[in-house]
Amino acid sequence: MNRSLAIEFSRVTEAAALAGFAWLGRGDKNSADDAAVQAMRLMLNQIDMAGEIVIGEGEIDQAPMLYIGEKIGSGKGEEISIAVDPIEGTRMTAMGQANALSVLAAGGKNTFLRAPDMYMEKLVVGPEVKDMVDLDLPLEQNLRRVASKMGKLLSQLTVVTLDKPRHSDFIKHMQNLGVKVMAIPDGDVAASILCCLPETGVDMLYGIGGAPEGVVAAAAVRALGGDMQARLIPRDQVKGASAENQAIAADEIRRCQEMGIDVNKVLKLDDLVHDDNLVFSATGITNGDLLKGIQRRGNLATTETLLIRGRSRTIRRIQSIHYLDRKDTALYRLIGA
Repeated sequence: MNRSLAIEFSRVTEAAALAGFAWLGRGDKNSADDAAVQAMRLMLNQIDMAGEIVIGEGEIDQAPMLYIGEKIGSGKGEEISIAVDPIEGTRMTAMGQANALSVLAAGGKNTFLRAPDMYMEKLVVGPEVKDMVDLDLPLEQNLRRVASKMGKLLSQLTVVTLDKPRHSDFIKHMQNLGVKVMAIPDGDVAASILCCLPETGVDMLYGIGGAPEGVVAAAAVRALGGDMQARLIPRDQVKGASAENQAIAADEIRRCQEMGIDVNKVLKLDDLVHDDNLVFSATGITNGDLLKGIQRRGNLATTETLLIRGRSRTIRRIQSIHYLDRKDTALYRLIGA
């Protein structure tokens, strides 16, 4: 994938972030997400490529979300597969909280795992402990292997997870072992990247989140030389065996079978992202540990974007100034200028 396409994808996440930012602190996460989706779709369709969403927010009946199987781009040029999360942290955006991002990963036609929008168990570490984790092993054993490889005591490890009721037991277990646990409301893509960057103080991410976020994170983890394992989990195993959850789980299992993948089977990094022909782009919406959030005064806005190219392992931080005074454009209307 050439450098000019990478820059195009940074413009996509910038636009989605600006559109989501228009709903910052308004308490309406659905409207924020919808605005970001519309902006992302608008920008993607301006790129000369034969693009397809391979993991996103659901199949075609879930439109206007960017749905699995949706064709995007001009139809000319390279065949590109795209994994998206227009807003990673819709609730954080709606509530004006930190660490909200707009993210996507783009690669060749067969670069990414194709999977439904469902739950995914994830275990992420940085380059220093690559090949040292195994999701089939108990969490404590993984913690001890990582600590030993890094020359640390368990009390010196920092693990990030999502602050969800489903994680309460293992959070207590890790804390009882002396591990420092950073429980965040949302945003495991950013946390996955922090595992792979030096001097962040984050050693591991573990928890159950969304599959689209997992594949997007895997692209960045691969490009940064880290390691990740994951497992697709049906809804009833995560949320409880109610009749509704069991019906949803049955449909998830059916869709996985149609896509040729197994639930509850450990997926290694190569299963999630098959090669280095990829680009990862993330733009901050609110200030966070990974990126600065959008600053806006009148029709002038600044954004910060993290852009990573897999083949060259080039990491760029792009600070952009946007003049939001083009009232004739669809994007202008979305960002609430």
